[in-house]
Amino acid sequence: MVSTRRAAVLGKPIAHSLSPVIHTAGYVAAGLTGWSYTRIECAAAELPDLVAGLGPEWAGLSVTMPGKEAALAVADAASPVAAAVGAANTLVRRPDGSWYADNTDVAGMVRVLTDAGVTAGGAVTVLGAGGTARAAVAAAAQLACSSVTVVARRPEAVEGLRPVADAVGIALSGGSWADAPRHLAAGVVVSTVPKGVADPLAKVAVWSPDAVFFDALYDPWPTPLAVAAVAANLRVVSGLDLLLAQAVGQFEQFTGVVAPRPAMAAALAAAIAN
Repeated sequence: MVSTRRAAVLGKPIAHSLSPVIHTAGYVAAGLTGWSYTRIECAAAELPDLVAGLGPEWAGLSVTMPGKEAALAVADAASPVAAAVGAANTLVRRPDGSWYADNTDVAGMVRVLTDAGVTAGGAVTVLGAGGTARAAVAAAAQLACSSVTVVARRPEAVEGLRPVADAVGIALSGGSWADAPRHLAAGVVVSTVPKGVADPLAKVAVWSPDAVFFDALYDPWPTPLAVAAVAANLRVVSGLDLLLAQAVGQFEQFTGVVAPRPAMAAALAAAIAN
């Protein structure tokens, strides 16, 4: 019987990760003694050997960039959503020692968008076509949105998301970056682009009344586009909301107990304030 249990977040770079703050607060609030959560610097190519070398005390791994595709590949089995998205941010150690891959980014996005008031049937615009955009497409499908328009700087990147849309059963179309201001007039807008890329859109955005804007960034916050959305009376959520929501899902899979969400949220808020 393993008396101590370990978990960690893997990525490169990883020193900035706030995941240890969130998970550790959860352990304390839930009374889980003997649990620890750390950061491990790990490139995608290093992930298979690292995972193979972990002992039985390891309960789970959170995986951030650039290792999400590698995490899916190393797993012995995967959730339908992780398979559809083609990436995993969660590896769970099962009792037989095998690894199970999931993608709690998708469930996390569903949670934050639902909390912001998103309902079925609306159109979604996604800025960017990387890994976070994949999760956004899957989340739109789970929310029963009508369609997704992916606006990217490279048209070929949009085509890379088509298999995801087909797998989750949602209509997908592409939009050029030059037309991005017009595409912002959707009921739900999700920005997944790197810091600074969407800033020029803040002055030219055309918003839909009562829309929801979700920016996956949280450092710096607010982004210029988020400021513009607030000024237009949109409901705005940030990458911090997603960070908490996806961590809650991981916590529950790693530990098997209900996550103490308020304590985890408070710890995250305190860390950001410092």
